[in-house]
Amino acid sequence: MEKGRAYAMTIAGASFWGMTGLFVQKLYTFGFTPLEVVTVRMTLSAFLLFAVLLAIRSYQLHIYFRDIPHFIGLGVVSIALFNWCYFTVMDEASLSIAVVLLYTSPVFVALMSRFIFKEPLTKNKLIAISLTLAGCAFVAGLLPGGAAAVEPGILMLGLASGFFCGIYSVIGKFVSRKYSSITITAYSMLCGSLVLLPMSGLHTRLYLFQEWEVWIWALGSVLVSTILAYILYTAGLKHIEAGKAAILSTVEPIVAILVGVLIFRDVLTGWQLLGIILVLSSVLLAIFSKRRKFSRTPKAVPAEFTPVSYKK
Repeated sequence: MEKGRAYAMTIAGASFWGMTGLFVQKLYTFGFTPLEVVTVRMTLSAFLLFAVLLAIRSYQLHIYFRDIPHFIGLGVVSIALFNWCYFTVMDEASLSIAVVLLYTSPVFVALMSRFIFKEPLTKNKLIAISLTLAGCAFVAGLLPGGAAAVEPGILMLGLASGFFCGIYSVIGKFVSRKYSSITITAYSMLCGSLVLLPMSGLHTRLYLFQEWEVWIWALGSVLVSTILAYILYTAGLKHIEAGKAAILSTVEPIVAILVGVLIFRDVLTGWQLLGIILVLSSVLLAIFSKRRKFSRTPKAVPAEFTPVSYKK
């Protein structure tokens, strides 16, 4: 696959992630909780993906037993927990604040890369991390006056979403060498849904699905911002470095903030807008900073600062 096509697929996947809030906020109006929304997305995604693969490409369902922990990690630790934290902040605060707090991810990714892949914390990385932290502090209201506009519990969930989000590329890079993107997405969604279904108690609230509009928004969240987003992002990740894929995926916050402001009328203060600019500036710094090439060995992946790695 050509690099340009891989980049385009990654950007498209990230754009679809950015539309997640549109579907999620609509489902909230019918009485769904954040955990139930995550469960609906992952369960429907797993069902549709396995149905398609069984019908036309059953050979892609063959996996090695030793790789199951990777799929559990992707489905439960990364996708499920990330989405639950992200959707909760979206519900309790706003879509715009949720997506910016998500972008604390570079801090966690840089630190994980330091210890897992032995990457140095370069000057540019430290500056980018500092800009991200300062930007998130402005968005949360911790700066300039210290009177937080976001409750401490919600702030912690926003930080947690960034942490769990950052795990996706780290784990996904290893299995992306062995399996197609649709196989990885299918098994990740299956693992996540098997854990979430009994936890969410959604089976006791099936009456919520009596409204036909619920199915429109639920299927939209599955087909557009879940299946297509993960398949396109993982496909791009397979042909380019995890760090570059993560950098290209930073189109997501732009799309998400536009959805929040234009559709859901999110109101942002001047300080919060400054925070958003600082976070996006850290991304630009990471994009244009000098990076060394990737090695083909797993221990060298990723070889640069990754602003965000997931997703959603």
